[in-house]
Amino acid sequence: MTKFAPEVFSSHSLISDGQLHIGGAIATDIAAEHGTPLFVIDQADFDARALAWKGALESAFGSDAGTVYYAAKSFICKEVARWVARNGLGIDVCSGGELAVAKAAGFDMSQVELHGNNKSLDEIKSAISLGVGTIVMDSFQEIERVGLLAEELGKVQKVYLRITPGVDAHTHEAISTAHEDVKFGFSLASGAAWEAINEVRKHASLNLAGIHSHIGSQIFDSEGFEIAATKLIGLLARFRDEFGAELPELDLGGGYGIAYLAGEKSLDAHSVLADLAKVVKAQCAAAKISVPRISIEPGRAIVGPTTTTLYTVGTTKDVTLEDGKVRRYVSVDGGMSDNIRPSLYDADYMAIIANRTSTSAEVNTRIVGKHCETGDIVIRQISLASDVGPGDILAVPATGAYGRSMASNYNHITRPAVVAVLDGKTRVIVRRESTEDLLSLEL
Repeated sequence: MTKFAPEVFSSHSLISDGQLHIGGAIATDIAAEHGTPLFVIDQADFDARALAWKGALESAFGSDAGTVYYAAKSFICKEVARWVARNGLGIDVCSGGELAVAKAAGFDMSQVELHGNNKSLDEIKSAISLGVGTIVMDSFQEIERVGLLAEELGKVQKVYLRITPGVDAHTHEAISTAHEDVKFGFSLASGAAWEAINEVRKHASLNLAGIHSHIGSQIFDSEGFEIAATKLIGLLARFRDEFGAELPELDLGGGYGIAYLAGEKSLDAHSVLADLAKVVKAQCAAAKISVPRISIEPGRAIVGPTTTTLYTVGTTKDVTLEDGKVRRYVSVDGGMSDNIRPSLYDADYMAIIANRTSTSAEVNTRIVGKHCETGDIVIRQISLASDVGPGDILAVPATGAYGRSMASNYNHITRPAVVAVLDGKTRVIVRRESTEDLLSLEL
């Protein structure tokens, strides 16, 4: 049978008496109480990972380092926002909806950073009115909009400019964000970045505090971050030479990779930030500028490994392939509506039988969802015990990032609940949708 891989599951998960335990609770008990499909988040693991990134940033850049912003797009709800606040992190939001969650949770707005390549006037006005700490600007039109709205509201808004440094992040094209042909940011190579700096300086209502870069997602080495940092420090040095002052802040974004398959390793916070600090400090010394306050934006690296999705097997069927080999199709009660990443990014996951131990021979298996779509695949290729059948509970780890946050109601299927586990006790932090919820939107 596919073996339990502790490097992929949350840190408080283990196999005991043939059953998966998460955060001190038995997976089958969790499924029986809350139903499936179900996102199960290990709260203590979330806290530990959040504190690890905060500690790593301070270790690398000193106690006066910038902010660790939790990337809300990976997964956010009011309770998670409260965990983020308790652990001393800020929140990076990308929409008015994510901002509303932070506000509803009572989050300190000065510790919120607003992203987005097409922020609406309402989103910008709301952010300024609420006192959002930083707005990361992404276009020339946005510079004008933020400047005018801040002036109308009688405020001086702290802003960053998102810079595209021209870095190949060596990741999937759909989640690579720092090469030239993307929708994000101001190109460094074309001169747009420098032009944007000059445009911001025309607005007395804007305080340009620093620059920002995000090179992509699911990155497993520090080279791309180091190249981006080097280029951005060059821009900071040019600013100093031109205006006789230094920009005090530099946000190097997120994108730190995590393990999804047995044998993989998540990027280590202390290692990657220590390597980055060496480059930043050396480049700043060479340019004769002060080391700016460095901020980062981990999301997946914090919440991704904390969460396991539980499914119930509904049906199985064997399909004979053209080469004569047989593939076992195992259908579960969720699918692309709760995890679109395999269809969208060709993302790979692993799974184990959570409710029992099997000694049956393994067979070539594809785990699929219940949606009316051929591409509704949870795991394209895996070896599972041949006796897997209806009623078995399958556990898919590392689903905390972009599972629930990208979930849909395709086929009018309701989105799963999210349950937090701490010291063996479970509580619902996002309830399961009902068909009544879906119908309530119709007039």
